[in-house]
Amino acid sequence: MEAVLEVIAQINSAINGVVWGWPMIILILGTGIYLTVRTRVLQVRKFGTSWGETIVPTVKSIGKKQKTLGGENTISPFEAFATAISGTVGTGNIIGVTSAIMSGGPGAVFWMWVSAFFGMVTNYAENVLGMYFRKKGADGEFSGGPMQYLSEGIGRNTQGKWGAFLKTFGKILGVMAAVFCTFAAIGMSGAQTNNIAGTFEDIFRGVPGVDTNIVVLIVGIVIAVVLALVILGGIKSIGRVASVLVPFMSLVFILMALIIIFANVTMIGNAFALIFGNIFSFESALSGVGGYAFAQVIQKGLARGIFSNEAGLGSSVIAHSASATREPVKQGFWGIFEVFFDTFIICTLTALVVLVSFGNDAGMQNVLYAENQLSTTVVSMRAFQSLFGDVGTVIYAIIIPLFAFTTILAWSYYGEKCVAFLFRKTGEKGQKIATVVFKVAYVLLVIVAAVMDNTLAWEISDTFNGLMALPNLVGLVIMGGLVAKITKNYFDRKKGLNVEPMLSAYPEQNERFKADLEMENAAEQESAETAEK
Repeated sequence: MEAVLEVIAQINSAINGVVWGWPMIILILGTGIYLTVRTRVLQVRKFGTSWGETIVPTVKSIGKKQKTLGGENTISPFEAFATAISGTVGTGNIIGVTSAIMSGGPGAVFWMWVSAFFGMVTNYAENVLGMYFRKKGADGEFSGGPMQYLSEGIGRNTQGKWGAFLKTFGKILGVMAAVFCTFAAIGMSGAQTNNIAGTFEDIFRGVPGVDTNIVVLIVGIVIAVVLALVILGGIKSIGRVASVLVPFMSLVFILMALIIIFANVTMIGNAFALIFGNIFSFESALSGVGGYAFAQVIQKGLARGIFSNEAGLGSSVIAHSASATREPVKQGFWGIFEVFFDTFIICTLTALVVLVSFGNDAGMQNVLYAENQLSTTVVSMRAFQSLFGDVGTVIYAIIIPLFAFTTILAWSYYGEKCVAFLFRKTGEKGQKIATVVFKVAYVLLVIVAAVMDNTLAWEISDTFNGLMALPNLVGLVIMGGLVAKITKNYFDRKKGLNVEPMLSAYPEQNERFKADLEMENAAEQESAETAEK
């Protein structure tokens, strides 16, 4: 087994070095900058609007029953968001940020912020395209994602040989996105499971009569059993679980993090100094000097940033596409908030907790870098133990599994939809068999991941995330003009201009969505008039 894992590690390392090289870094930032320009800095210009179209109406609708239109198997916009954010807010926000600091230095946090700033509009664009090109299946469930909008959108309105070439190119990119997403789902679940197991392994290490190898195996089996029970219920079951767990675990984590940070208030300035003072390099045995140090700090920041918020991967779009929302732009706003919440709030809090918890610079060097043999899981846990002691250990042992498990749930759905896309020409029966096989393999591989080396689990995830991002980012650049057009159409209608709504790429579906919007608007107006009386 060890020999097999060693071979896998060597192959993955070679691929990872290519995938996360400078071309990827340039493509990630370049796509974000391009979309930012095309949408006229939408993530800043309409940031307030995004809150008004997402969180505000969600809070107002608490306790109200979700309406299902036309017998559809849809979920509410918030459940779609909760599922998507559960896929992004995972151990990548805690252990992943710690890993970025340990391997890239505190300056890596700055590059996570950079990736998130442009990632907000990248994620917005993905959601808009996902909603615009989604289709309703025989089960009444809408399906969409990068595989769908790449294969259906590229070259759609282009004629002649150039149009034929683009359509073929788009279909190839769509298949690539589906294949890489399937493996990325397995890799992501592996990293999350491995970190849950690592957390319990550290807790029980040194306890008399306890074999930690047995502990991690039991943890893997328990996760697999609970996972199987939830994913049997499909997107509605996943959405319900996510909509309950995500708010709970996020609030608990934010509260704990703020207490630790303000308990070490004198170190906050030092933490930010470490981040901004090491944007391009850092002094440690891991970093080396010169160009390598520069590449490491940027690479780790961007890689962990994308691992955390998934902007550029197109994965979260698969969850958003199941939403009952008719307006692509309104669901797109959830993408802006999603990345903001994930990176600028959760990841930043994690970084500050780690950086303020280990005292002065010398202590930081000893704990985080150099020849330190502590795993990222242990370092993260000790940051929480620094103030809360054993209570911190218990809470950490609850939060990490919840963060990780919801991520595993979301990615099981992403992988399932990608497999269904790849087998779409085999008919409904062929798709069902393929997705069942995937689910069984997904559950069983969770057990394998529990006993895998921590570093290898993360590196495999990084590799497939990078591979998944490649076709998606290329497609986003090609369809950036369409995103800008759909966005303008929405705001023109908000201004009262009489323009044809762009709700779906498919005429029949577009007409039905228009009728649904008219009914919704009439109901809202009637409700408002009743309230005034």
